[in-house]
Amino acid sequence: MRYILLIAGRRSLMTNKSIGIAALGLAVQLMVGLPVIAQSAPAASQRPALMDRQREIALALSACPAPVASKAAVYVLEESGYVKVRDGENDFTAIVQHTLPTSQGPQCMDAEGARTMLPRMLKVAELQAQGKSREEIKRFMADASAKGLFQPPSRAGVNYMLSTENLVPNEKGVPVPFPPHDMVYAPYLTNAAIGVRPDLGPDGNLSAPRPSPLKVPLRP
Repeated sequence: MRYILLIAGRRSLMTNKSIGIAALGLAVQLMVGLPVIAQSAPAASQRPALMDRQREIALALSACPAPVASKAAVYVLEESGYVKVRDGENDFTAIVQHTLPTSQGPQCMDAEGARTMLPRMLKVAELQAQGKSREEIKRFMADASAKGLFQPPSRAGVNYMLSTENLVPNEKGVPVPFPPHDMVYAPYLTNAAIGVRPDLGPDGNLSAPRPSPLKVPLRP
């Protein structure tokens, strides 16, 4: 089973042919590299433990479709932040994102994602390496985005997360397994354009009770 997570405008829709609604805040934070803030999130060091380099390369590439993985660029995490360890021969970049010290999100992003989302991830890792808190990082990234230092995607694109080893923060900020999925981002696409209900709250859930369906008598 494979999921599709669609970041559409300011809403998100996760579907495997209508599997359900995903939380907007978490999805967007995962896409742009912001640290997840939650009351139950660990309060210890913000720096994730470094992995064996070959293990991290393999984990990053596990996010890619097989035809893409062999020629994708690869980044790995070191003491001062991410470093590029392999140049790409296609338009894709593989990296393991750590939104929390104990989480791991192998990603394989297209060229537009590498141009707009990757710089955010690299900066967050750099700030983590400097010992900045999650709140400090969140404020820095918000300010940098407001000043135009980070650009939003200018077109639709895809970010593959096909690894079977995804450990991503849930709505409480606790890393949990998440199935392989594709993240398709579609800037400026609205809920109405993709037929999503307009009464969703900011977390992607219904902000009002769902009305009871009309009862239509069946023909004998």
